[in-house]
Amino acid sequence: MKKKKLPLFIVKWLSYEYWPFWLFFMPLVPWWIYLAIRARSFTYFTAANPGIEHGGVFGESKIDILKKIDSKYLPKTLFFKKLTPCEIVTQELKNIELEFPIIVKPNVGERGNEVEKVENVAALDRYIKRSKEDFIIQEFVSYDIELGVLYYRFPDSDRTGITSVVTKEFLTVTGDGKSTIRELMEYDDRARLQLESMTKRLGSALNEVLPEGERRNLEPIGNHCRGTKFLSGMHLLNDQLVNVFDDVASGIDGFYFGRFDLKVKSVEDLYQGENIKILELNGVTSEPAHIYDPSYSLFRAYKETAENMMMMYRVSKANIKQGVKVTPVFEMARLIKTHFGREKNETINQSMTT
Repeated sequence: MKKKKLPLFIVKWLSYEYWPFWLFFMPLVPWWIYLAIRARSFTYFTAANPGIEHGGVFGESKIDILKKIDSKYLPKTLFFKKLTPCEIVTQELKNIELEFPIIVKPNVGERGNEVEKVENVAALDRYIKRSKEDFIIQEFVSYDIELGVLYYRFPDSDRTGITSVVTKEFLTVTGDGKSTIRELMEYDDRARLQLESMTKRLGSALNEVLPEGERRNLEPIGNHCRGTKFLSGMHLLNDQLVNVFDDVASGIDGFYFGRFDLKVKSVEDLYQGENIKILELNGVTSEPAHIYDPSYSLFRAYKETAENMMMMYRVSKANIKQGVKVTPVFEMARLIKTHFGREKNETINQSMTT
């Protein structure tokens, strides 16, 4: 007998993982106000990373940040202005011996919006013509382990640390020899939430029947908004891991607080600082993503998010004492308006092109 399925809107409201950003953080507004009063600035957090525009609140250039990181930690990466002809792009790929599949993403963006794994030239051409933004191309890193590591350091001392480690479990289905991929997705709430977008992207491919025991990865992009399950990786945290990211961060001018999104070949390599490929580095809006582990209670998620906000406050305050200027309130208001206007346009564009 099949388990009765809850309506998707109930699935979303029962798990804070799927709540809108503003709704989850609303109860933390008093905590932010308290920290702002202590800092004597409502935009104190913009001082956390003087080497990143506005500290990395949003709207920062991904390529500008990646350029600050030692190339040995990066996948092959190229930047292009919007609507660069596909012929020019493919020639640049050949110049650095970058083969398909590749990852294409907007230079400005978040939460996996418009990030795609592109398999061939035709798909790349479609992406370029559809996109309204400058974009980045990265080699597709096939390592099995994908992590988010939220790291901090202080400008006036040797104090460093990690407040969050998240591991990512990609959206997969396992065949039973009888059911189609679509039917297998219908059995799982997390997969059901992605069924509409998957139908638009994969179409009739969802009608394939998988052999019994075969696992199929449905989403190569490691974002929980796209079906990836975030699990706490705090068991990986030790002094050795902190030392690795001390080395990584030491060469990044003006960076003191943020999350490294990366792939690594093995846990052993992670602790040795080897075979690490950093996909992105996010600034002050970095969430301690391990809180989205389904085993976490809402109270625990709020508690650890508040602790993370306190650490960001301390780093920002230390930078302010060093003379770093915060973004003025009116400038921040303009930035917020621009950002959410961009998000609205992205939503409209996605609905028109799918």
